[in-house]
Amino acid sequence: MKAEMERTKTDIPKDLAIQLCTEISQHYKGKWWTLAGMQCMGCNAATKGDITKRCVRSAPGYRGCNLVNTRYDKKILEPLP
Repeated sequence: MKAEMERTKTDIPKDLAIQLCTEISQHYKGKWWTLAGMQCMGCNAATKGDITKRCVRSAPGYRGCNLVNTRYDKKILEPLP
């Protein structure tokens, strides 16, 4: 279990974090009635669309957005043995 927790705490590479953020933002664009849609809309509004200032950058290792973290953990870390 400790090994699994350590895996989820790894840094997300900057380019991949930005790519995931962009994909998620596009997926939820216009879906303001969903929690994730509201989160992305608020993030985009607060940063005026500047990808370099989005929530994903607000924590070390580009782990400032729970949506990006979840997608990264499922797509990248889950397949690891």
